[in-house]
Amino acid sequence: MRKRISHQLIVAVALTAAVIFGLLSHLLIASHSRSMVTIMESYADESAETIQRSTRFAMLQNQPDEVHEIIDAIGRQDSILGIRILNKDGQVIYSPDKSAIGTMVDKHAEACYVCHATDAPLERPDRPSRTRFFNDPDGQARLGIIKAIYNEPSCSEADCHAHSPDQAVLGVLDITLDLASAERHMAEERTQALLTIGIAILSISFLIWLIIYQLVGKPVRKLMKATDAVAAGDLDYRIEVKRDDELGKLQSSFNDMTGKLAETQSQLYQSNKMASVGQLAAGIAHEINNPLTGILTFSSLLLNQPDQDPAVHEDLETIVRETKRCRDIVKGLLDFSRQVPPRKTNSDFNKIVNQALAIVDHELDVANIQVTRGLLEELPTVRVDANQMIQVLINLLVNAAHAIGTKKGGEIFVGTDLRKIDGSPHIEVKVADNGCGIPNKNLQKIFEPFFTTRDTGGTGLGLAVIWGIVEEHGGTISVDSQPNRGTTFTIRLPVTESNRSSSESNDDRTTD
Repeated sequence: MRKRISHQLIVAVALTAAVIFGLLSHLLIASHSRSMVTIMESYADESAETIQRSTRFAMLQNQPDEVHEIIDAIGRQDSILGIRILNKDGQVIYSPDKSAIGTMVDKHAEACYVCHATDAPLERPDRPSRTRFFNDPDGQARLGIIKAIYNEPSCSEADCHAHSPDQAVLGVLDITLDLASAERHMAEERTQALLTIGIAILSISFLIWLIIYQLVGKPVRKLMKATDAVAAGDLDYRIEVKRDDELGKLQSSFNDMTGKLAETQSQLYQSNKMASVGQLAAGIAHEINNPLTGILTFSSLLLNQPDQDPAVHEDLETIVRETKRCRDIVKGLLDFSRQVPPRKTNSDFNKIVNQALAIVDHELDVANIQVTRGLLEELPTVRVDANQMIQVLINLLVNAAHAIGTKKGGEIFVGTDLRKIDGSPHIEVKVADNGCGIPNKNLQKIFEPFFTTRDTGGTGLGLAVIWGIVEEHGGTISVDSQPNRGTTFTIRLPVTESNRSSSESNDDRTTD
């Protein structure tokens, strides 16, 4: 199965989002856990402070029963699992658990280790040192905190149970809290966070899929479909460009590429066809030329004999006329088949245009056709065979005159200009008329040998010869025509560096 770029991008982005959100969630959960621990420590410390303050007066008054009632009442809270008040020797003197009263606590136990880790017990350990997290035998999470009961002046000066002023700590308050509910809450929040992150990743992935599908997936699929069509031989396939970004530029470039490929293929096809037809025409012309010459000679001799029957004389005139027409066709075939390589020289194309117009000027005047010139004055010289280019222009002008026919107000426009095509300068020559035009179905055939739109008198070789001459000069010829509105032929010839340098040299010589 073929991998798609859009799918790979989506997977990459989804994995990246999962890693980023995973790290963020880990940091958030860890921060939340630390906050919960701090809150629980603060709650435990405040609970110990509350018990100490609640029992202070009863202890000063030496009222152990009231102290027991206070501790029992506080110990009945669900979150408090145990309360113990120990004297300085480690004996439990108050606790809701009656069985624990009077027992001794091991000073090396976990709860006492912080203060008694050294020979001299700590008198004022900080809160984190007084707090411990542990699991009971059933595996339940517990929090324990100890708080020292310090000897205040009111204690050392009391008559009932006076303590020595030198004794800093009278005892220790030890509280054990249940963390099961807190852990459940934290577990629920972790689950909620993971679920939220999962939904966020899926949502982001879906949105990214939509965006990538619109921005990348669809244009790439269009390009793939277009390349498949071109690979199948459909060079007329075009992509509808609706974007102004890199992919839109790529689609436009693809359309330009297929257009040039179609043009190149057409030129190659035309070249091969003309070469084949040229070889065939040369053979046929040579085979027909000799007997045709004999027929024309003998028919001309018979035509010149005196005292002929008028009917026979008329038939002989028909034979001579049609034989001459066949001779002209054969001559056209020979000219078409033996197109010689052009003898190129640096030429002024405006001068070539004027020479061609001078040759057909009389014919155009007789047909009452007005000629309009639009010649660019500062036109660089171009390296061409001037005689062949004159032949090209004469054929186009004669075709334009035939297209106009007897139409009143017939006009022909001949113009030259300088264009840049693919960054290279080209001389552009236009021959336009307002004649009958060419039907769309014939536009693709007009450069084919022996194809003609004239009812009589046309051999169908003129435009084929023109096409061959222009191609031999490295140029292109195109046609734009609309029925009953006219036809425009456009010839483009490249201007090379040698052309420009030669033109500059000629200008320098002229100046000197």
